[in-house]
Amino acid sequence: GLAPGMHGANATGRPFTGDACSDLLYGTLHRHGFGSKARSVSSEDGLVMHNCRITNAVKCLPPQNKPSPAEVRHCLTYLSQELLQLRPKVVLCLGSIAHDAALRALPLAQLGLRPVLFKFAHAACHQVGDVWLVDSYHPSRYNLNTGRITEAMFCQAVGLAKGLLNQQREEA
Repeated sequence: GLAPGMHGANATGRPFTGDACSDLLYGTLHRHGFGSKARSVSSEDGLVMHNCRITNAVKCLPPQNKPSPAEVRHCLTYLSQELLQLRPKVVLCLGSIAHDAALRALPLAQLGLRPVLFKFAHAACHQVGDVWLVDSYHPSRYNLNTGRITEAMFCQAVGLAKGLLNQQREEA
């Protein structure tokens, strides 16, 4: 995701909990088997995530809910450490800022790659070494209300991520 919302992760300790896009995010993750429940209402609601971790590219609440490039750069160390420790096989990027941050957090230079090779587009899949990035427009209330993303589009992106994860497991 992008950054913790004022009423979401900063208030509850769980990303997107209490945010306007929470029902779409957690409902879709539940339908694909990543969550034990379709709703996330508090950090004590019994929701358990399966083969899924939700994190934010930016760890602080930015002004106007849009982080500056400096804030993204400042938080990159945390995201890099998280990816290094978790070693995910698939990363679902919710929005172009998350996509760009994930690319910068991965060891592209060691792989002889540059971020410009991986253009953000909804439902795009990019292989970066042994990690797959799947892009989705952010499931924010604004994007839903304007039609930039629909429930079906978001379901498609989560389905792509699940398919790549299952493919990785079969190959292992």
